[in-house]
Amino acid sequence: MIVMSRESSAKNKYKRNRFRIGLTDGLPIGLGYFAVSFAFGIFAAEGGLTPFIASLLSLTNVTSAGQFAGVKLIFTHAPWFEIAVTVLLINLRYSLMSLSLSQRLQPDISLAGRMLIGFGVTDEIYAVAILKEHELNFSYMLGLMTLPITGWTIGTLTGAIAGYILPLSWRSALGIALYAMFVAIIMPPARSSRPVLMVVASAAILSVIFEFTPGLNLIPLGWRIIICTIIASAAGALLAPVQTEPTKKSASISDKAEESAGDQNG
Repeated sequence: MIVMSRESSAKNKYKRNRFRIGLTDGLPIGLGYFAVSFAFGIFAAEGGLTPFIASLLSLTNVTSAGQFAGVKLIFTHAPWFEIAVTVLLINLRYSLMSLSLSQRLQPDISLAGRMLIGFGVTDEIYAVAILKEHELNFSYMLGLMTLPITGWTIGTLTGAIAGYILPLSWRSALGIALYAMFVAIIMPPARSSRPVLMVVASAAILSVIFEFTPGLNLIPLGWRIIICTIIASAAGALLAPVQTEPTKKSASISDKAEESAGDQNG
């Protein structure tokens, strides 16, 4: 009984330590999310959402571009199907991240635990978790998710309340932060990767064409986002496909075979 008690105590201590490590890793993400979601809260308040609804939306979504596009479509009274497809396409990357992250999770995590982790996956949380060398347990992932989700929700609530209090000039100035966030998201990968730059430029050009071309600008905003997303991503996949490791290995073997044949012929 004493041995079992010691084992249980050691196990609980390990879980608490992993949770604290997750909290520490998630603190910078939470602080950044607070600043960004503050701008989203102001945007939501200007559209007529109450602070409670805006913060509830952030708590149940935990996305940036998806929430912005979805709320903007709600404000334009777009059909629910259009909103659903638009948000699905924008947030589809989280499914791929979750599939990748599931390979690093400890096998003893329950289905409910995996679903909760999948709900909390964002770009930054995924980037921090996937770089860990050890297997990811539930305690660590719960700690990693806690402060970002809290910061995103409280930031939205604070921004929405400020949206009802601050004068229009202040709200307009703070609203620029949301667009600055999108620029900050796409610039680093676009500068380091030519295919990403090509996809970003294609999407921007298509958006301008749809906005100012007579006839095309009559298409609802949500469907314009969907069309631009599909065309730009398809062009990137066709013109700059990602080579898998087996393909690279096969190419290396082929090159060595050609070199060997050349030596024999020589």
